[in-house]
Amino acid sequence: MTQSGTTPTMGIEEEYLLVDPGTGELVPDNDIQRDVIERVKASVGEGVGFATPEFLRAQVEIGTAVCTSMPHLRDCLARLRGAVSTAANHHGLAIVAASTHPTAIARSVKHTKADRYNTLEHDLQEVARRMVICGMHVHVGIADPEHRIDLLGQVSYFLPHLLVLSTSSPFWEGHDTGLKCYRLSVFDELPRTGLPERFDSWPDYERHLNALVAAGAIEDSSKIWWDIRPSGNFPTLEMRIADVCTRMNDGITVAAYYVCLLSMLQRLRRANQRWRTYSNLLIDENRWRAQRYGADEGLIDFGITARVPYKDLLGELVDMVMPDAEAMGCVDEIMHAYTILERGTSADVQRTVYNQALAEGDSNAEALKKVVDWLIEATIEDI
Repeated sequence: MTQSGTTPTMGIEEEYLLVDPGTGELVPDNDIQRDVIERVKASVGEGVGFATPEFLRAQVEIGTAVCTSMPHLRDCLARLRGAVSTAANHHGLAIVAASTHPTAIARSVKHTKADRYNTLEHDLQEVARRMVICGMHVHVGIADPEHRIDLLGQVSYFLPHLLVLSTSSPFWEGHDTGLKCYRLSVFDELPRTGLPERFDSWPDYERHLNALVAAGAIEDSSKIWWDIRPSGNFPTLEMRIADVCTRMNDGITVAAYYVCLLSMLQRLRRANQRWRTYSNLLIDENRWRAQRYGADEGLIDFGITARVPYKDLLGELVDMVMPDAEAMGCVDEIMHAYTILERGTSADVQRTVYNQALAEGDSNAEALKKVVDWLIEATIEDI
């Protein structure tokens, strides 16, 4: 994934869960997982993207081809979601795009049988056994590694703003966690996660990375799991903070904001300007607020050191990236963020479905099953 002229290339990776629509429970079966992946490969081809196993046997990862526009990205993602759904249906199963499963018990979910995942489970132990989580990663091509490092330090400020729009993990092991994004609480137990370090240059980044590799702590940069990182496989800057969006159009909106924010920061660079750098201490506070409250309690504007309603901050973001959105033809995707705020993210809707079911007299288990039913329906709604 590289950058051609002024048009950035882009790609999305998403992780889905395989569930039994009758019970709503995960189906951790290596044979089914492999067959689903083979069926996806046979139906879409490399020009659309790929499907691979993930850490859980009840999990499938997809990645789009390298895309040159938002419509291209949406088309590839829709075809991949549809192909995974169709392949799962062949086995009487459905797919769910959510960053946690409402009822799965982490210790009972088995990991995929493969050397990579066996090693991961051995190294991380109980931490790995809690990883019943899914995410969405967005790649944007940045050909110059020095630009990648420069943008890494600037765009990190906006990561909590992107997380707010994507939250889909309010439930864990059969109860409401009180958070909009519980996935990050699980993921942060891993080493080398959270906000990225600050680096002065690409060689500075490589020195730190090579120190860990030389010491035998990690094999390569793929074991650095920051919220955003330089990809080890492509010349891209990979955004990883987002929950996987249940509704596909919401995910495309998050991707559009990320692409446009990087474009905006590069416009500033060409004008010999840059976004102010804030400490991780401050950005982490907004990261937590996004995890806990989503859009409900606003984020902190550190320029004025005050909490600001998220809708107001979104308006500022729209103004900042609109020239880039217009140039790339993704104004509709940018404006869709207001729709997300009005009807809620996946986390908001899941909680509404759950509370309504309880109010109608359903048991906790029955209410959670209705949440899974909604997730199954909404995962393929926008395809």
